[in-house]
This record gives sequence, structure tokens and C-alpha cells, in this order.
Amino acid sequence: MVRKLIQFPDNQARELEERAKKEGISFAELIRRSADDTLSKPIISKEMRERAMNAVGFAHGGPPDLSVNHDKYLAEDFEHAHVR
Repeated sequence: MVRKLIQFPDNQARELEERAKKEGISFAELIRRSADDTLSKPIISKEMRERAMNAVGFAHGGPPDLSVNHDKYLAEDFEHAHVR
């Protein structure tokens, strides 16, 4: 394991300490889990984001709830792309 020194603003450190206590884990474990959560999410490149924005308005048809749940469908497409 590698040791790192990280500084937090007072209020953020206090909230993290409270969260760790509520979850019954150490402060360090909470930070490790947060890092794992961040690393498990795909990185969406600027190019990928621009392509998605350029595609807006080109589609016709699709699911009947697309105008309401567009974020859900876009997230599913990004998830299937496995972009890192």
C-alpha cells in the first residue's frame, strides 16, 4: 500500500469523518472506496462528448420516452462504449 498526504478543507474533512463513522469504517477506508468508485466510472473524452452533442437532433424515432429519459439512454450508450 502507498501512503499519500491529502489535505481537505475543514468542512469537507468533518463531513467525511462523520460519514465514515456512520458507515462504521475508517476515514482512510472511506477515501479508498471513493477512489474505487471514481476509477470504476468510464472517462468520457472531450471528443466523445462533442460527438454526442453534435448528434442531438439528428435522430428520428426511437423509444417513445426518449425526450424524457434522454440522459438514461445516453448513459447506457456510453456504458456500452466502454470508453476509458
